[in-house]
Formats: sequence, structure tokens, C-alpha cells
Amino acid sequence: MGINIILEGEDGVALEQVDDPTGRLYKIMPRYEDSSFPFLRFIDLYGDTIFNRPQMEPFLDEWRRVRERAADPDARQLVAEVERLARRCQNEVHLYVRFQGE
Repeated sequence: MGINIILEGEDGVALEQVDDPTGRLYKIMPRYEDSSFPFLRFIDLYGDTIFNRPQMEPFLDEWRRVRERAADPDARQLVAEVERLARRCQNEVHLYVRFQGE
């Protein structure tokens, strides 16, 4: 199971994209039942989930905890790339981070 993470503008056009075709994120992402992740637990690994600029602060707080779960170098690199997109969303206006599940 793969997932794509897309930084997009308000018009829905992709500006940058991080792909996870082998499902590394799936193994370290919190599950819906994990209420200790009030934002990330709602990422739909089979559908689309979109986060906006005001949501980036709590998103990044939880993403740090996901980073701690990443054991192998490839997963850590993937997590870092997603964090880079989230920080750009946080620092610029009219940007969104879309998790596109497969």
C-alpha cells in the first residue's frame, strides 16, 4: 500500500510531491484508534486527507513523534521530506498538504 504526499496551491495544482509507493509510512503512521494523535490519526490511507496552514503547528508536533518511529534510513528520509513540505505549508500562504492514499 502506497501513499503520496502533495504540497498544492489553492487551485489544487501540485507544487511538490513525495511518493511512498512501498508503504513505509503505513508502518509508522498512527492508526485511527490512537487518540494520542488527534490530527494524524485521521489520515485516510485509502483516500485523501488535506491539511491547511493553521493546522501545520499541531501537525508538525505529532509528525515529530512519527519521526521517532522511523527505524530505517529510507523511512527517516521519507519522514524528513514530508516534514519539509509541511514546513513550507506552514510558512507560506494558500498552500495545503494532501495525503493521497491508494
